[in-house]
Amino acid sequence: MNISAVRAIYMFEMARTWRTLMQSIIAPVISTSLYFVVFGAAIGGRIQEVGGVSYGAFIVPGLIMLSLLTQSISNASFGIYFPKFTGTIYELLSAPVSYFEVLLGYVGAAATKSMLLGLIILATAGLFVPVRIDHPWVMILFLVLTAVTFSLFGFIIGIWADNFEKLQLVPLLIVTPLTFLGGSFYSIDMLPPLWQTVTLFNPVVYLISGFRWSFYGLADVGIAVSLGMTLAFLVLCLLVIAWIFRTGYRLRT
Repeated sequence: MNISAVRAIYMFEMARTWRTLMQSIIAPVISTSLYFVVFGAAIGGRIQEVGGVSYGAFIVPGLIMLSLLTQSISNASFGIYFPKFTGTIYELLSAPVSYFEVLLGYVGAAATKSMLLGLIILATAGLFVPVRIDHPWVMILFLVLTAVTFSLFGFIIGIWADNFEKLQLVPLLIVTPLTFLGGSFYSIDMLPPLWQTVTLFNPVVYLISGFRWSFYGLADVGIAVSLGMTLAFLVLCLLVIAWIFRTGYRLRT
């Protein structure tokens, strides 16, 4: 493996984070803090506890997951799309660097940035509500798996997109609504039976449920099911990327 090439891609992408610190780190943290203030005051006054956990603390895993999903997709999609936009992707493709090394550099940097942001938001949440983590290793596992999986998904979007509008289409119109409807701010047990069944078709439910279980031992679905769904989506993204590299879809033209 060409470690130097992977390191070069990784460090270049990480350096972009520090150049755009306001957009990459500060803005998402401020936005999440506003969620705590607004939802904690507006809804927390009506819903005191969920499953024995204060409402403010209950929404912490959902808010972290919301930022983790959106930032993983955004970082990875923009990271690979911008070289396509400027034409420098052809220099990368003609270099003695394998597709796996390119993927490792871009996805590794995107996942690192989103995980860093998730940990910062977790620390910020501790300033607003008492947060406990009953299963820290499971929390770290879900944090890493989710960041890597959705960075891979963002990489696919970056390859697929041929303009900046398409780059934002999936995160804004699909991923964010699914996250809001996936139990970020409520337990699906609060829904009528029909909507509980419908909600189970939302893949984000399994991510948030498993992540919340690692904090408080509360879950809308079994932890094994949550982990299995996460791994299944990870494998699906890897298969799609393997097909892209094998066929050269929107890379060689």
